[in-house]
Amino acid sequence: MCKCSANEILLSRSVARRSPRNAVVPLLFASLLAAGPLRAQRADEAWLRYASLQDARARQQFDTLPAVVVALGGSPEVKAAQQEMIRGVRGMLGRTLRAGTYPPDESSILLGTLADIRAAAPATHLSARLQEDGYWLRTTAVRGHPCLVITAVNGRGVLYGVFGVLRKIAFAQPVAVLNEMAEPSAPVRWVNQWDNLDGTIERGYGGSSIFFDDGHVAKDLSRAGDFARLLASLGINGCTLNNVNADPRLLTAPYIGELALLAETFRPWGVRLSLAIDLSSPQKAGGLDTFDPLDPRVAQWWKTKADEIYQAIPDFAGFLVKADSEGRAGPSAYHRTHAEAANLIARALQPHGGIVLYRAFVYNHQLDWRNPKNDRARAACDNFCPLDGQFEDNVVVQIKLGPIDFQVREPASPLLGALEHTNEAIELQITQEYTGQQRHLCFLVPMWKEVLDFDMHARRAGTPVKQLVAGRTFHRPLGGFVGVSNVGRDATWLGSHLAMANLYGFGRLAWNPDLSAEQIASEWTRLTFGRAPGVVETIDDMLLKSWRIYEDYTGPLGLGTLTDILGSHYGPGIESAEGNGWGQWIRADAQGIGMDRTVATGTGYIGQYRPAVAAVYESLATCPDSLLLFMHHVPYTYVLHSGKTVIQHVYDSHYAGAQAAQGLVTQWARLRGRVDEARYGEVLAGLEYQAGHAQVWRDAVCSWFLRESGIPDARGRAGHFPNRVEAESMKLTGYQVVDVTPWETASGGKAVECRDATQRCIASFHYQGAAGWRNLNVQYFDQNNGASLFRLYIGDQLVDEWVAGRHLPSRKPDGSSSTRRRVTGVALRRNDEIRIEGQPDGEEYAPLDYLEIEPARTIPGENH
Repeated sequence: MCKCSANEILLSRSVARRSPRNAVVPLLFASLLAAGPLRAQRADEAWLRYASLQDARARQQFDTLPAVVVALGGSPEVKAAQQEMIRGVRGMLGRTLRAGTYPPDESSILLGTLADIRAAAPATHLSARLQEDGYWLRTTAVRGHPCLVITAVNGRGVLYGVFGVLRKIAFAQPVAVLNEMAEPSAPVRWVNQWDNLDGTIERGYGGSSIFFDDGHVAKDLSRAGDFARLLASLGINGCTLNNVNADPRLLTAPYIGELALLAETFRPWGVRLSLAIDLSSPQKAGGLDTFDPLDPRVAQWWKTKADEIYQAIPDFAGFLVKADSEGRAGPSAYHRTHAEAANLIARALQPHGGIVLYRAFVYNHQLDWRNPKNDRARAACDNFCPLDGQFEDNVVVQIKLGPIDFQVREPASPLLGALEHTNEAIELQITQEYTGQQRHLCFLVPMWKEVLDFDMHARRAGTPVKQLVAGRTFHRPLGGFVGVSNVGRDATWLGSHLAMANLYGFGRLAWNPDLSAEQIASEWTRLTFGRAPGVVETIDDMLLKSWRIYEDYTGPLGLGTLTDILGSHYGPGIESAEGNGWGQWIRADAQGIGMDRTVATGTGYIGQYRPAVAAVYESLATCPDSLLLFMHHVPYTYVLHSGKTVIQHVYDSHYAGAQAAQGLVTQWARLRGRVDEARYGEVLAGLEYQAGHAQVWRDAVCSWFLRESGIPDARGRAGHFPNRVEAESMKLTGYQVVDVTPWETASGGKAVECRDATQRCIASFHYQGAAGWRNLNVQYFDQNNGASLFRLYIGDQLVDEWVAGRHLPSRKPDGSSSTRRRVTGVALRRNDEIRIEGQPDGEEYAPLDYLEIEPARTIPGENH
C-alpha cells in the first residue's frame, strides 16, 4: 500500500490527481518493465500514430510500394497529401519516400486531381464519374512505369484518398494492385465546436479552446492545424468554430481578419471554416434598429457582411443558426417564420456558394409543466413540418437525432422522416454532455447506428434515416451529418483516450453510414492501440457494450439519463426533471412513471411519425421496452415484454450496470504490460472512477424509486447496505452532519463536513467484523472549489492519503461531486479503529459520505 508524504500531497493540491488508486507505480508496472518498455504514445496523435508494422509478413507485401511520391497541381490539399504519404509510410514501414517531380522515371505514387492527371498523362485514359470529395485508387502504367494513382475531382478528395491508402497499410491490406473508388454518403460532413472567445467551451470536457483565447483568435494555431488533420483523415470537410449561442462580435471587421488566419490553417486539410451566428447581429453588431428578416436594410446588411467575409476567406463554408431557442433571438420577434429567417441568410451566401445550417432545436423552455398535453418532444416537428418546401436550396435544417436533447436513448426524431422538400442533416453529439462527459466510457456509435438504421417509412418501407439525411430518398441537393465535437487543449483532445473513439466513429459514419459499430470499433482500436491479439478484442468488447452499461445504471426504458438537468447534466438528479419549464419530464409519481405521448390519451407526439411507425409506438403491445417510458405512462407494476415489472427492471438494471462498470476495470487490467504505461494508467484510473460513480448512480436512482413507489426490490438490495458505515454515524471530531441536496445523491441523504479549517476533523469507528483481508471504499465529495486532503488510518498506521483534486462539476456535495477512494488488501481485526482525517481547502470542507468494507478478492497488496 502506498504512503505518499504529506509534502507530496500538499504540493499536489492545485493539480487534479488522476489516479484514485493507492498503488505504487513501480510495482504496478513491474511486469511491463520486465517484458521490456513499450513505445511511449503521444495522446494527441490519436488514430494517426502510424505505428510500425511489426509483423514481418505484413511488411513484406509492401516491398513493391513505389519509392517516389509525386504531387501534381498546386493545391494546398495535394501538397498536404504528399507530405502525409511520406509521414505515414515512414512511420509504418520505416521507409522515407522521395518527393518526386513529373514525369516519373520510375515507379511512383501519383497524386492529383483527374484534370491534372489527364493533363500530365493523357495516355493513361483515366476517366471516372466521381462526386465531389470522392477518390479513385488505381494501379496503372504511366510512361511505362507501374504507378499507384490517387486521384479525385478536387484536391480534398486526393487527400482523402491518401488517408484511405494509409489506412489500408495500417490494417495490412494489399495496395500493390488497386482499382477502387470511394465516395462520401453526403456533401455535408461537419463538426460543430461550441467555443467562446474567452477560451471556454460550452459542454466541453477536454480543456480550453484550441481556437480562441482571451477574447481573440489564439496566437498559436498549431493545435488547430493538428485538429484539421484529424478531421481530414475521416473525410470531414467543415468546422463551425464557435458556440451556437453566438457572439455577434465575430462578425465585425477585426475578428474577420483574425478568422482568416484560422481558415488558412484549415485549408491544407480541406476543412472549410464556418461560423455560428446570432440572428440579431444586424442590431447588436451592425447598428440597425431591427433584425426583421423581411426588412430590406437587414437583407442588405447580411449581403454586405457575406461579401466582406468572402473577401477575406474565399472558401468560407457558411453559417450555422440557432434561433428562438433557449432565449436566443429569432424570427418570432417579428412574427416571421424560420424559413424567412433562414432564406434571408441563404440569399446573402448564394453568390459565394455558401450554405446555411439552421438548427431545428427550437422549443419553449418555459412550458407549463402542469399541463399534461405540453410536450417538448413535439417542438421540432410543430415548428418545421409546416415549412417543408419553403427553404432555399442552400439551406439545410440541422435536426438532433432525437426529439429531446442527446439523452442516453431517444427515438429517432420524427422530423427526420417528415421533411420531403427540405434539405436536412442529422446532428449527433460527440462530446458526452448527458452520457458521462468523457469521465465515463460510453461509445456512442451503437446508439447512432440504431437511429441511422431506423426505418422511418417515409413514403414507403425501406427508408432508413441514413438515406434521408443523405438526400437520396427525396433527391435533395444537400444534406448530411453534423457532430458536436468540442475538443480542447487536453492532450487527449476530449479529456479521455477512449472517448476519441466517438470522434473517429462520427467521421467514419458521416463518410459511410453503412459501416457497422463493430467495424468502426475494430478500426479505431487497431489504429490507436495496435493489432496485438487480445488487445483489440478486449478494447472492442469494452467499447461495444459500454453504451448499454451506461444506460443501465443511469436511465433505462427510455427515461433519459435522470441527470441534473438544471445544472451540470452529469450526476444523478431525478427530481430536477420535474416541476420546471424545460420539458424533460418523466412524470414520475407514487403510482407510475413515463410520458404519455400517445395520440389516444397523451400529447399526440407519436402521431408525428408516419403511420407504420406510429402504430408500433402507440400500442403497449408493440412498443419496445427500451422506449416504453418515453412513449407511455404506466404503473410501476406494469409487466414488460421481458416478464419483469417496471420497478424491478429499474432495480435490476441499475445493479447490473454498476457491476458491469466494475467489470470494465477488470477487463482493462488484463492489458497491463500490453499497452504503453502512460495510457494504461490513465485509462485504468478513469475506469475505476467510473465504477465508483456508477455505484453512486445505482444507489441514487434505486433509493429514489424505492421511496417514491413504496415497492421493495424483490432481491432485497435497494436501501440495504450491510457493509456500509455512514459518516454521520461515526464518532465525529470537528466534523458536522449536513443534509445533501438532492437527498438521494448521498447515502442516507446526509454527509459530514469540516467547516473549521483550524480544527483537526476526524470520523472514526471500530470494526466489528471477522478478521481478514478487506477492501475499503471511502465515499467522499470532490468539488471544484477546493482540494481537500484526506488520510486513512487503521489504528495509528497511515494506510492511505490523497487529495480531492479531480475537481468534478459541482460546488457542493451531490451526485456530481461524489466519488470513491478504493484501498485494497487491508488486514483488519475485530475492534480495529478505522479513522478518516479530513483537512478542508477553499470552499470544499473535506466532505465524507460513508466507508464500505468488502472482502478482498485480490492478493493483498496487488491492485487491479
